[in-house]
Amino acid sequence: MTIDRRTLVLACGVAALPGCAALNTLSCEVATYGDWPAERKPGRYAFERLPSQKAGEAAKRQDRLEAAAAQALDKAGFATVPEASQADVIAQIGARLTRIEISPWDDPFWWSWGPGYWRSPVWRPVRAPYPYYYRPYWGLHADWRTRYERSVALLLRDRATNTPLFEAHAQSEGGTSGDAAVLAAMFEAALQDFPALGATNPRRVSVTLGS
Repeated sequence: MTIDRRTLVLACGVAALPGCAALNTLSCEVATYGDWPAERKPGRYAFERLPSQKAGEAAKRQDRLEAAAAQALDKAGFATVPEASQADVIAQIGARLTRIEISPWDDPFWWSWGPGYWRSPVWRPVRAPYPYYYRPYWGLHADWRTRYERSVALLLRDRATNTPLFEAHAQSEGGTSGDAAVLAAMFEAALQDFPALGATNPRRVSVTLGS
């Protein structure tokens, strides 16, 4: 369940609301599944890590990912505990990120042609009768665009029985990679209205960055 690769699939975007740059929102495609008991309240949780996520750079990445997920879990009413033996539920989390270089020839929308000016090295010597000169050059250039596809996943299991109770996935894309604020917002979108599963799967959910 836990994903720690830099590959991903998703669809969504970060957008500044027109006329109000302070209200930046992240719009995600969210899917939720599970059988969380209607009478059960959010309780204490602890994160579970795979052996490969417990040392070195992998552990540092997981630290950052858990910090982002913890913000969303806290907002949903959960409380973290340091040891799994103290928890009511065990949380497994994962994230994937794909960087995509979009060629201007892939889609005419991304074409950005314009004039360019090239100048020869300063006072470049040439044969007589012209000792020095500047040589202008006008041409066309095309811009390559970078897009990021981001995905996070969360699974909550009952600690006593190991029964899966709630599963959520959030996908988004944009011109920036998954920094802490974006990851936290994606986990928040995944847990919005917890433990309700929503009327449709998947569905569009928007949250305010840094809320």
